[in-house]
Amino acid sequence: MSRAGARRGIRTARVSAPLAAVVLLAGGLTAWSLGPASAATPSVGVADDFNGDGYADLVIAAPNATVSGKAKAGYVAVMYGSKSGISTTKKKLLSRSTSGVPGSATANQRFGSTFAKGDLDRDGYGDLVLAGGAAGSVIVWGSAAGLTGGTSVAGFGAAPQAGDFDGDGRTDLALFSARSVGGDDPEGAPAALWKGPISRAGKPTAVVNLLDKSLWWGWDEDDASCASGGGCEDGPSSITGPVVSGQVGDVNGDGRDDLVQWHYTGDGTWGNRLLLGGGSGFTRGWVPGDDVSRDPAGTGVGDVNGDGYDDVVVGADGWSDQVRVAYGSPTGPSGANTQTFDQGLPGFPGAQESGDLVGSAVSVADVTGDGYADLALGIAYEDVKDIADAGSVALVPGTASGITGTGTRVFHQNTAGVPGVAEKDDRFGAATALLDLDGDGHADLAAGSPTENSDNGAVWILGGTATGLTTGSALAFGPKDVSAPYTDAMFGAALR
Repeated sequence: MSRAGARRGIRTARVSAPLAAVVLLAGGLTAWSLGPASAATPSVGVADDFNGDGYADLVIAAPNATVSGKAKAGYVAVMYGSKSGISTTKKKLLSRSTSGVPGSATANQRFGSTFAKGDLDRDGYGDLVLAGGAAGSVIVWGSAAGLTGGTSVAGFGAAPQAGDFDGDGRTDLALFSARSVGGDDPEGAPAALWKGPISRAGKPTAVVNLLDKSLWWGWDEDDASCASGGGCEDGPSSITGPVVSGQVGDVNGDGRDDLVQWHYTGDGTWGNRLLLGGGSGFTRGWVPGDDVSRDPAGTGVGDVNGDGYDDVVVGADGWSDQVRVAYGSPTGPSGANTQTFDQGLPGFPGAQESGDLVGSAVSVADVTGDGYADLALGIAYEDVKDIADAGSVALVPGTASGITGTGTRVFHQNTAGVPGVAEKDDRFGAATALLDLDGDGHADLAAGSPTENSDNGAVWILGGTATGLTTGSALAFGPKDVSAPYTDAMFGAALR
């Protein structure tokens, strides 16, 4: 997050490629694409704090859980932060069967597969937007008592994103439609920008249709059908392809949040796209992976080199085995100002091996409190000694020079102090999040292993300190520990 974004207290949830990869592995991606701040420390934004107590709250997706007898109906677990971090008792479970949440549990909906955080109604408490596929999304509202109630958002059920996209100091909501993924060409998916503030009745201040002619490649001024959002000879709008994830930050320092999306590009391929915020919608920019890739890649946004511009970090994606850091600037990121590295980087423990997918999950935030955002890189297919695909997470420090590798540490379930034991196909680190859960000014790591314990899933918490992550008082828990549905839940498939 940029310093400007931090001042606005806006953060956006990312359920990025890790979830897409997990669900694809689980059998296919079809209908989804996924109080007052005065008490908070500077590292805890309003958007991350649903009850206004000054501690960030963690959202955990369990997309394949059975709810009310409906297979893969899905839910999320919200773990409230505190001075001592999170515990398994201070939480709230949200599904379509939760009182106050509109709708009902439906098989294969994977409710909450993708979600966003933001103070949509400007009351000083973070709100949570949960996508629900074809049934649309739900806004659950923050309060001193935590998340409560729910407002339906019909028609837009995939990868919502919250941020101040027009720079007016109010949180906006970018909404996208769920569409099937498959075929040679990406299927159209209508999208809209709801300008904030948004009332609890679900009424935005204004609505901008994101099927905008400025976002069509090869748009013809004489094509009236194209100009009105109809069919264009040159293909689908660059905003309409099915979206499965997104990250928000200010990559050009103009005071407007920008949106990086992972979306389906057709013929079994995926790609990133950068949408630059503006007063009347978005315009296209460039990010790594802007072409196409075989596999979903982790993506994160944050200021790695502390220059005031957010940088875009994209993990290995099946075509590239490297992590790419595209540094922000007044004109945004560019290929000429992009750093690439892998596990062969000096100071990076371990060795680069094909198929590890370093950066299969990416989170960007300041763990050490030195003013530079650090990288939490999931390496979901890393072997731990002879244990195949056990998975690990690397914390790579940010510096004024960008990424140097110095001080990088790698954690897995066989690391001393980390609960559990590394096992084949655990894919520890398939999802990651960096949040200040105990309000001490240092981001803490949440690492997910949705395939742990026969796909029931689990989450680990490692505390942040001035010297990096610590395994002291590390916590691990699964859906049983929070009294939630657990069989094949894939708990921890997405975190924010």
